[in-house]
Amino acid sequence: MPRPESAAWRFEAIGTAWQIDTPEPLAPDVAAAVTARIDDFDAVWSRFRPDSVVSRIAADGGTWVLDPDSRALLDLYVALHDVTDGAVTPLVGRTLADLGYDASYSLRSVAEPAAVPAWDAIDWDYPTLVTREPVLLDVGAAGKGHLVDLVAGVLTDHGIADVTIDASGDLLHRADTPLRVALEHPGDATRAIGVAELSRGRALCASATNRRAWGDGLHHVLDGRTGRPTRDIVATWVVADSALLADGLATAHFLTDSAPLVSRFDHEFVRMHADGRVERSPDFPGEVFS
Repeated sequence: MPRPESAAWRFEAIGTAWQIDTPEPLAPDVAAAVTARIDDFDAVWSRFRPDSVVSRIAADGGTWVLDPDSRALLDLYVALHDVTDGAVTPLVGRTLADLGYDASYSLRSVAEPAAVPAWDAIDWDYPTLVTREPVLLDVGAAGKGHLVDLVAGVLTDHGIADVTIDASGDLLHRADTPLRVALEHPGDATRAIGVAELSRGRALCASATNRRAWGDGLHHVLDGRTGRPTRDIVATWVVADSALLADGLATAHFLTDSAPLVSRFDHEFVRMHADGRVERSPDFPGEVFS
C-alpha cells in the first residue's frame, strides 16, 4: 500500500509484485542498483531458472563457496530447522517440484513425490556449502524477506533512509510515520482480521496457504518431516526487526507450536487456524478483530 505523499515505484521481480515508496522518485542509477541486486540474488537462489547456482547444485552436488549475503539466510535456516525439529528446511525443493510447484508451474503432482532429504545431506560452514548428494534447495520460507533487507541496504548505501518496501506480503518500513497494514483474511481478500501498526525499522511478513495453492489441498508450505503441506494453520503474520526474520518465522508458525519460537526469537505474531481460531502474541503491535 502506498504511503501518503510518497512516490511509488512498482515493478515485477522474482515472480511477484514489488512496491517501493520514497519521498521522491528514485534516481535512475538507484533504481538500476536495486534491479541489479535483485538479479544477483535470483541468479543464486532461484530454482525456476536453469542457470542459477541452486539449479547447478541440484544437477551436480559438491562443494560451493557462497557469497557473503548468503550467510544470514542459511544461518536462519539452521536455527529454524533446529527449533522446529526439522519441519523448516531448505531441502524441500525437489518435493515441491514433484508436487507440481516446479520450474514450469505445471501444478501437476507426480505419482510418487520425492522424499525430503535428511539434514545431513548438506553441511553449511560459512562460506562453504557441501552437498553430499544433488539436492534442489528452496529458500522460499525466508528468501524473499532476506531480499527485501538486501534491497533496503542498497537504498541505504545511496543515502535513502526514508523508505517502505512491499514485496507482496513481505514489508519493511523505514519511515518516521507509523504505517497501518490490514491483515487480510485468508478466505476472503475483501476482509481483514485485524491491523498491524509498524513503527520505523520494523518488518511485517505474511503467509497464507491460499496464495500458492493447487490440486487437492496442495500448497507451498511443506512440513520437512513429512513432505506434505501443513493443514492446521492457514495464515500467519509476523513482526520483527528484519524482513528475513519475519519471513522465516511466518513460515515456522505454520509448522510448530508458538512457544519455542517466541522463546528463541524476538518477534510478535498472529496466526489463524483452519477452524477459524486466531492466536496472537500479547505485544503484537496492532489489533485483531476476531
